[in-house]
Amino acid sequence: MTEVFSATVIIGILTSGIRLATPYLYAAIGETFGQRSGVLNLGVDGQMLLGAFAAFYVAFTTENLWLGLLAAMIVGALMGLGMAYVTVNLHAEQGISGIGFYLFGLGMSELLFKMLLGTVETVKGFPITPVPLLSKIPVIGEIFFQQNILVYGAFLLVPIAWFILNKTTLGLKIRSVGENPEAADSLGVSVARVRYFTIILGGTLSGLAGASMSIALLNVFQQNMTSGLGFIAVALVYFGAWRAWGVLAGALLFSMVNSMQLWMQVLNIPIPSDIAVMLPYILTIIVLVATVSRVRAPSALTKPFDRGH
Repeated sequence: MTEVFSATVIIGILTSGIRLATPYLYAAIGETFGQRSGVLNLGVDGQMLLGAFAAFYVAFTTENLWLGLLAAMIVGALMGLGMAYVTVNLHAEQGISGIGFYLFGLGMSELLFKMLLGTVETVKGFPITPVPLLSKIPVIGEIFFQQNILVYGAFLLVPIAWFILNKTTLGLKIRSVGENPEAADSLGVSVARVRYFTIILGGTLSGLAGASMSIALLNVFQQNMTSGLGFIAVALVYFGAWRAWGVLAGALLFSMVNSMQLWMQVLNIPIPSDIAVMLPYILTIIVLVATVSRVRAPSALTKPFDRGH
């Protein structure tokens, strides 16, 4: 057990924890925008799966990672567009609609995998890109600044999201639509347009989250490879109290736990592997129980807006 506390293992856990936070951050920040405008999207996991497949398949067939990334974002945006139409125009119940899109993404990604690939393949994903000078800093450089470009993008997204939501006119519109859509509408803000924007943005980032798994972290696509990560991303929005920095804290907490359970298996620590794998999901339940009653959700969350009434 003493080897668990060695410097090498601790640095390894922290380094992989930073890397594993990437899909959590993309998906959860995207979901934050949607929920701040009043829309709950439980289809995040399905969007991630289709995005992961699109990224992998395009990168595999073209040998161009950037085209794969673009494909994932387009697929995620299209799923977001579908979700927006169903919830904004048709006023469908958001929770049930989200589950429907999740099941669609799960089933379609498996079908396309069987039809177009048939077997597990690999790609040469985004390489480690050390940040000049910063990567040379002892310990810190290895943990934070020797990652691939999608990891840097995920962490950069946090202050960008915070700035947009709290310091811009667009952010004010998003927050007002999520709190009081009737008042926002009376002031000339298009509730439908704002919600369309945030849901499509969320879908795009969910597709990017899936791509970060298939062509940057794992460099492989397999059926249901997210294993419910999208639902954890939704939980992170609650954990972070609908704030970008809170989402970052939650993403790091979950990714570090996930990293630790992976290292526990590598080091052959005498803990059943099934229990180790369950740790992130157990933590999800604990976090939701501990935080949901203590934070206030946007007032219009899950509530459809009908301008005619």
